[in-house]
Amino acid sequence: MSAIEDLIDRRRLRRKLSFWRVAAIVIVAFAIAAGAYALSADRMATSKDQIARVSIEGMILEDQKLLDLLDRLKDEDAVKAVVLRIDSPGGTTVGGESIYEAVRAIAEVKPVAAEVGTLAASAGYMIASGADHIVARRTSIVGSIGVIFQYVDASQLLETVGVEVNAIKSAPLKAEPSPFAPAPEAAKEMINRLVMDTYEWFVALVAERRDMSMAEAKALADGSIFSGQQGLKNRLVDALGGENEVRRWFEEDRGITKDLVIVDREPKDDGFDFSMFAGARAAIYGVFGLDPRSGSLTTAVLHKAGHLDGLVSLWQPLGGASSLR
Repeated sequence: MSAIEDLIDRRRLRRKLSFWRVAAIVIVAFAIAAGAYALSADRMATSKDQIARVSIEGMILEDQKLLDLLDRLKDEDAVKAVVLRIDSPGGTTVGGESIYEAVRAIAEVKPVAAEVGTLAASAGYMIASGADHIVARRTSIVGSIGVIFQYVDASQLLETVGVEVNAIKSAPLKAEPSPFAPAPEAAKEMINRLVMDTYEWFVALVAERRDMSMAEAKALADGSIFSGQQGLKNRLVDALGGENEVRRWFEEDRGITKDLVIVDREPKDDGFDFSMFAGARAAIYGVFGLDPRSGSLTTAVLHKAGHLDGLVSLWQPLGGASSLR
Protein backbone atom coordinates (compact mmCIF):
# COMPACT_ATOMS: atom_id res chain seq x y z
CA MET A 1 0.00 0.00 0.00
CA SER A 2 1.38 3.41 -0.98
CA ALA A 3 1.84 6.25 1.49
CA ILE A 4 -0.97 8.18 -0.22
CA GLU A 5 -3.43 5.30 0.16
CA ASP A 6 -2.43 4.89 3.80
CA LEU A 7 -3.06 8.60 4.40
CA ILE A 8 -6.47 8.40 2.72
CA ASP A 9 -7.46 5.42 4.89
CA ARG A 10 -6.43 7.21 8.08
CA ARG A 11 -8.48 10.26 7.10
CA ARG A 12 -11.49 8.07 6.39
CA LEU A 13 -11.11 6.41 9.79
CA ARG A 14 -10.85 9.81 11.52
CA ARG A 15 -14.03 10.98 9.75
CA LYS A 16 -15.91 7.84 10.88
CA LEU A 17 -14.71 8.25 14.46
CA SER A 18 -15.71 11.91 14.44
CA PHE A 19 -19.18 11.01 13.15
CA TRP A 20 -19.80 8.48 15.90
CA ARG A 21 -18.48 10.84 18.59
CA VAL A 22 -20.91 13.53 17.42
CA ALA A 23 -23.74 10.98 17.20
CA ALA A 24 -23.05 9.79 20.76
CA ILE A 25 -23.04 13.37 22.07
CA VAL A 26 -26.33 14.12 20.28
CA ILE A 27 -27.98 10.98 21.68
CA VAL A 28 -26.87 11.73 25.25
CA ALA A 29 -27.96 15.37 24.92
CA PHE A 30 -31.35 14.27 23.56
CA ALA A 31 -31.81 11.78 26.41
CA ILE A 32 -31.00 14.44 29.01
CA ALA A 33 -33.34 16.96 27.38
CA ALA A 34 -36.13 14.37 27.09
CA GLY A 35 -35.70 13.36 30.72
CA ALA A 36 -35.73 16.97 31.91
CA TYR A 37 -38.84 17.70 29.83
CA ALA A 38 -40.61 14.61 31.15
CA LEU A 39 -39.84 15.55 34.75
CA SER A 40 -40.96 19.13 34.16
CA ALA A 41 -44.18 18.01 32.48
CA ASP A 42 -44.85 15.58 35.32
CA ARG A 43 -44.42 18.31 37.94
CA MET A 44 -46.76 20.63 36.02
CA ALA A 45 -49.37 17.89 35.58
CA THR A 46 -49.37 16.89 39.24
CA SER A 47 -49.55 20.46 40.56
CA LYS A 48 -52.95 21.28 38.99
CA ASP A 49 -56.33 20.21 40.37
CA GLN A 50 -57.26 17.05 38.48
CA ILE A 51 -58.95 13.70 38.29
CA ALA A 52 -56.20 11.09 38.25
CA ARG A 53 -56.64 8.09 35.98
CA VAL A 54 -54.69 4.89 36.64
CA SER A 55 -54.67 2.03 34.13
CA ILE A 56 -54.67 -1.51 35.51
CA GLU A 57 -54.14 -3.83 32.59
CA GLY A 58 -53.00 -7.36 31.84
CA MET A 59 -51.93 -9.91 34.42
CA ILE A 60 -52.26 -8.66 37.99
CA LEU A 61 -49.25 -9.20 40.22
CA GLU A 62 -48.16 -7.54 43.45
CA ASP A 63 -46.72 -4.39 41.87
CA GLN A 64 -44.94 -2.21 44.41
CA LYS A 65 -44.57 0.72 42.02
CA LEU A 66 -48.30 0.73 41.35
CA LEU A 67 -48.99 0.55 45.09
CA ASP A 68 -46.63 3.50 45.65
CA LEU A 69 -48.49 5.49 42.98
CA LEU A 70 -51.87 4.79 44.56
CA ASP A 71 -50.49 5.83 47.94
CA ARG A 72 -49.22 9.13 46.47
CA LEU A 73 -52.57 9.84 44.83
CA LYS A 74 -54.27 9.35 48.18
CA ASP A 75 -52.14 12.11 49.70
CA GLU A 76 -51.94 14.59 46.78
CA ASP A 77 -54.19 17.58 47.45
CA ALA A 78 -54.40 18.37 43.71
CA VAL A 79 -56.01 14.97 43.04
CA LYS A 80 -59.71 15.43 43.73
CA ALA A 81 -60.84 12.00 42.48
CA VAL A 82 -59.39 8.82 41.00
CA VAL A 83 -60.51 6.69 38.04
CA LEU A 84 -59.28 3.12 37.71
CA ARG A 85 -59.26 2.08 34.04
CA ILE A 86 -59.39 -1.72 34.33
CA ASP A 87 -58.78 -4.20 31.52
CA SER A 88 -57.58 -7.42 33.11
CA PRO A 89 -58.42 -11.13 33.26
CA GLY A 90 -57.13 -11.29 36.83
CA GLY A 91 -53.92 -12.67 38.29
CA THR A 92 -52.61 -13.59 41.72
CA THR A 93 -54.90 -13.25 44.71
CA VAL A 94 -52.11 -11.46 46.58
CA GLY A 95 -51.78 -8.95 43.74
CA GLY A 96 -55.53 -8.34 43.68
CA GLU A 97 -55.75 -8.07 47.47
CA SER A 98 -52.89 -5.56 47.77
CA ILE A 99 -54.27 -3.28 45.04
CA TYR A 100 -57.81 -3.59 46.43
CA GLU A 101 -56.59 -2.43 49.84
CA ALA A 102 -54.75 0.52 48.26
CA VAL A 103 -57.92 1.50 46.40
CA ARG A 104 -59.98 1.36 49.60
CA ALA A 105 -57.42 3.57 51.33
CA ILE A 106 -57.91 6.21 48.60
CA ALA A 107 -61.69 5.89 48.83
CA GLU A 108 -61.52 6.80 52.52
CA VAL A 109 -60.43 10.35 51.58
CA LYS A 110 -61.65 10.98 48.00
CA PRO A 111 -64.05 9.42 45.47
CA VAL A 112 -62.88 6.48 43.35
CA ALA A 113 -64.61 5.11 40.25
CA ALA A 114 -63.75 2.02 38.21
CA GLU A 115 -64.18 2.16 34.44
CA VAL A 116 -64.16 -1.33 32.93
CA GLY A 117 -62.83 -1.71 29.41
CA THR A 118 -63.03 -5.09 27.71
CA LEU A 119 -62.60 -7.15 30.84
CA ALA A 120 -62.52 -6.97 34.64
CA ALA A 121 -62.61 -10.59 35.77
CA SER A 122 -61.45 -12.45 38.86
CA ALA A 123 -58.75 -10.36 40.58
CA GLY A 124 -59.57 -7.61 38.06
CA TYR A 125 -63.12 -7.51 39.40
CA MET A 126 -61.79 -7.75 42.95
CA ILE A 127 -59.95 -4.46 42.36
CA ALA A 128 -62.99 -2.88 40.68
CA SER A 129 -65.12 -3.73 43.71
CA GLY A 130 -62.85 -1.55 45.81
CA ALA A 131 -64.14 1.52 43.96
CA ASP A 132 -67.21 3.49 45.05
CA HIS A 133 -68.79 3.26 41.59
CA ILE A 134 -68.29 0.71 38.79
CA VAL A 135 -68.98 1.65 35.17
CA ALA A 136 -68.79 -0.85 32.31
CA ARG A 137 -69.72 -1.01 28.66
CA ARG A 138 -72.75 -3.08 27.76
CA THR A 139 -70.50 -5.74 26.20
CA SER A 140 -67.69 -5.60 28.77
CA ILE A 141 -66.99 -8.80 30.70
CA VAL A 142 -67.13 -8.82 34.51
CA GLY A 143 -67.28 -11.48 37.20
CA SER A 144 -65.44 -14.81 37.31
CA ILE A 145 -65.50 -14.52 41.09
CA GLY A 146 -63.46 -17.40 42.40
CA VAL A 147 -60.04 -18.90 43.06
CA ILE A 148 -58.05 -21.58 41.28
CA PHE A 149 -54.94 -23.62 42.03
CA GLN A 150 -53.47 -25.56 39.11
CA TYR A 151 -50.66 -28.07 39.03
CA VAL A 152 -49.14 -30.43 36.48
CA ASP A 153 -48.89 -34.20 36.78
CA ALA A 154 -46.04 -35.21 34.47
CA SER A 155 -45.53 -38.65 36.02
CA GLN A 156 -46.70 -40.59 32.96
CA LEU A 157 -44.46 -38.55 30.67
CA LEU A 158 -41.47 -39.20 32.95
CA GLU A 159 -42.29 -42.91 33.03
CA THR A 160 -42.48 -42.97 29.22
CA VAL A 161 -39.00 -41.44 28.85
CA GLY A 162 -37.57 -43.59 31.63
CA VAL A 163 -37.00 -40.93 34.27
CA GLU A 164 -37.59 -41.63 37.96
CA VAL A 165 -37.59 -38.80 40.50
CA ASN A 166 -36.95 -39.67 44.15
CA ALA A 167 -37.42 -37.42 47.17
CA ILE A 168 -36.74 -37.60 50.90
CA LYS A 169 -39.24 -35.41 52.75
CA SER A 170 -39.71 -34.30 56.33
CA ALA A 171 -43.45 -34.98 56.14
CA PRO A 172 -45.88 -36.53 53.62
CA LEU A 173 -47.40 -33.20 52.50
CA LYS A 174 -44.10 -31.39 52.04
CA ALA A 175 -43.85 -30.01 48.45
CA GLU A 176 -47.22 -31.48 47.50
CA PRO A 177 -48.69 -31.59 44.96
CA SER A 178 -45.61 -32.58 43.00
CA PRO A 179 -45.38 -32.62 39.18
CA PHE A 180 -43.38 -35.84 39.42
CA ALA A 181 -46.14 -38.06 40.87
CA PRO A 182 -49.94 -38.17 41.11
CA ALA A 183 -51.17 -36.03 43.99
CA PRO A 184 -52.27 -38.09 47.02
CA GLU A 185 -55.78 -37.49 48.35
CA ALA A 186 -54.39 -35.78 51.45
CA ALA A 187 -52.64 -33.22 49.22
CA LYS A 188 -55.82 -32.59 47.22
CA GLU A 189 -57.75 -32.04 50.44
CA MET A 190 -55.08 -29.63 51.68
CA ILE A 191 -55.20 -27.57 48.48
CA ASN A 192 -59.00 -27.60 48.51
CA ARG A 193 -59.00 -26.13 52.04
CA LEU A 194 -56.56 -23.46 50.90
CA VAL A 195 -58.65 -22.56 47.85
CA MET A 196 -61.95 -22.48 49.72
CA ASP A 197 -60.54 -20.31 52.51
CA THR A 198 -59.54 -17.64 49.99
CA TYR A 199 -62.77 -18.15 48.04
CA GLU A 200 -64.88 -17.43 51.13
CA TRP A 201 -62.87 -14.25 51.73
CA PHE A 202 -63.36 -13.13 48.11
CA VAL A 203 -67.12 -13.78 48.22
CA ALA A 204 -67.46 -11.93 51.52
CA LEU A 205 -65.58 -9.00 50.02
CA VAL A 206 -67.97 -8.85 47.04
CA ALA A 207 -70.99 -9.19 49.33
CA GLU A 208 -69.82 -6.29 51.49
CA ARG A 209 -68.82 -3.98 48.65
CA ARG A 210 -71.87 -4.67 46.46
CA ASP A 211 -74.36 -4.61 49.34
CA MET A 212 -75.43 -8.25 48.95
CA SER A 213 -76.07 -11.11 51.31
CA MET A 214 -73.53 -13.95 51.27
CA ALA A 215 -76.16 -16.13 49.61
CA GLU A 216 -76.67 -13.58 46.83
CA ALA A 217 -72.93 -13.19 46.31
CA LYS A 218 -72.33 -16.94 46.26
CA ALA A 219 -75.03 -17.38 43.63
CA LEU A 220 -72.86 -15.18 41.35
CA ALA A 221 -69.54 -16.66 42.50
CA ASP A 222 -69.57 -19.97 40.67
CA GLY A 223 -66.95 -18.76 38.20
CA SER A 224 -69.53 -17.31 35.80
CA ILE A 225 -68.73 -14.29 33.68
CA PHE A 226 -71.30 -11.64 32.80
CA SER A 227 -71.68 -8.91 30.21
CA GLY A 228 -71.83 -5.37 31.49
CA GLN A 229 -75.61 -5.44 30.95
CA GLN A 230 -75.94 -8.66 32.93
CA GLY A 231 -73.61 -7.27 35.58
CA LEU A 232 -75.85 -4.24 35.97
CA LYS A 233 -78.89 -6.47 36.54
CA ASN A 234 -76.91 -8.59 39.03
CA ARG A 235 -75.59 -5.49 40.89
CA LEU A 236 -71.98 -6.21 39.99
CA VAL A 237 -71.96 -2.94 38.01
CA ASP A 238 -73.52 0.42 38.91
CA ALA A 239 -73.94 1.98 35.45
CA LEU A 240 -73.27 1.41 31.76
CA GLY A 241 -71.02 3.76 29.82
CA GLY A 242 -67.51 5.12 29.80
CA GLU A 243 -65.68 8.30 30.74
CA ASN A 244 -68.75 10.51 30.41
CA GLU A 245 -70.69 8.34 32.84
CA VAL A 246 -67.77 8.46 35.29
CA ARG A 247 -67.71 12.26 35.04
CA ARG A 248 -71.48 12.43 35.54
CA TRP A 249 -71.23 10.39 38.74
CA PHE A 250 -68.33 12.46 40.05
CA GLU A 251 -70.26 15.68 39.45
CA GLU A 252 -73.78 14.67 40.51
CA ASP A 253 -72.98 12.31 43.37
CA ARG A 254 -69.67 13.61 44.71
CA GLY A 255 -69.65 17.28 43.76
CA ILE A 256 -66.52 17.09 41.60
CA THR A 257 -66.60 19.89 39.02
CA LYS A 258 -66.87 18.72 35.41
CA ASP A 259 -64.16 21.20 34.38
CA LEU A 260 -61.38 19.19 36.03
CA VAL A 261 -58.99 17.63 33.55
CA ILE A 262 -58.39 13.86 33.65
CA VAL A 263 -54.64 13.20 33.92
CA ASP A 264 -53.18 9.76 33.20
CA ARG A 265 -50.85 8.87 36.06
CA GLU A 266 -48.29 6.08 35.81
CA PRO A 267 -45.93 4.42 38.30
CA LYS A 268 -42.53 6.11 38.48
CA ASP A 269 -39.29 4.50 37.39
CA ASP A 270 -36.39 4.21 39.83
CA GLY A 271 -34.37 7.40 39.83
CA PHE A 272 -33.73 10.30 37.48
CA ASP A 273 -31.11 8.63 35.35
CA PHE A 274 -33.30 5.69 34.53
CA SER A 275 -36.35 7.84 33.83
CA MET A 276 -34.43 9.55 31.00
CA PHE A 277 -34.31 6.30 29.09
CA ALA A 278 -37.76 5.02 30.02
CA GLY A 279 -39.14 5.85 26.58
CA ALA A 280 -36.35 4.02 24.79
CA ARG A 281 -36.70 1.03 27.09
CA ALA A 282 -40.47 0.93 26.54
CA ALA A 283 -39.95 1.05 22.76
CA ILE A 284 -37.48 -1.86 22.90
CA TYR A 285 -39.84 -3.91 25.08
CA GLY A 286 -42.64 -3.18 22.61
CA VAL A 287 -40.59 -4.49 19.68
CA PHE A 288 -40.29 -7.86 21.42
CA GLY A 289 -43.94 -7.94 22.46
CA LEU A 290 -43.20 -7.27 26.14
CA ASP A 291 -45.10 -4.97 28.49
CA PRO A 292 -43.66 -1.47 27.90
CA ARG A 293 -44.73 -0.39 31.40
CA SER A 294 -42.49 -2.94 33.11
CA GLY A 295 -39.65 -1.48 35.15
CA SER A 296 -37.26 -4.36 34.54
CA LEU A 297 -36.63 -6.99 31.89
CA THR A 298 -37.48 -9.75 34.38
CA THR A 299 -40.89 -8.24 35.13
CA ALA A 300 -41.56 -7.71 31.42
CA VAL A 301 -40.77 -11.36 30.63
CA LEU A 302 -42.92 -12.64 33.51
CA HIS A 303 -45.85 -10.51 32.31
CA LYS A 304 -45.40 -11.89 28.79
CA ALA A 305 -45.18 -15.48 29.99
CA GLY A 306 -48.10 -15.09 32.37
CA HIS A 307 -45.95 -16.45 35.19
CA LEU A 308 -48.01 -16.77 38.37
CA ASP A 309 -47.02 -18.06 41.79
CA GLY A 310 -49.42 -19.04 44.55
CA LEU A 311 -53.21 -18.86 44.43
CA VAL A 312 -54.68 -17.11 41.42
CA SER A 313 -57.98 -15.47 40.68
CA LEU A 314 -57.93 -15.62 36.90
CA TRP A 315 -60.44 -16.02 34.11
CA GLN A 316 -58.16 -16.47 31.10
CA PRO A 317 -54.48 -15.79 30.38
CA LEU A 318 -53.39 -12.55 28.71
CA GLY A 319 -55.21 -12.02 25.45
CA GLY A 320 -57.79 -14.64 26.37
CA ALA A 321 -60.77 -12.55 25.33
CA SER A 322 -60.97 -9.44 23.26
CA SER A 323 -64.52 -9.92 22.06
CA LEU A 324 -67.61 -12.04 22.50
CA ARG A 325 -68.07 -14.61 19.76
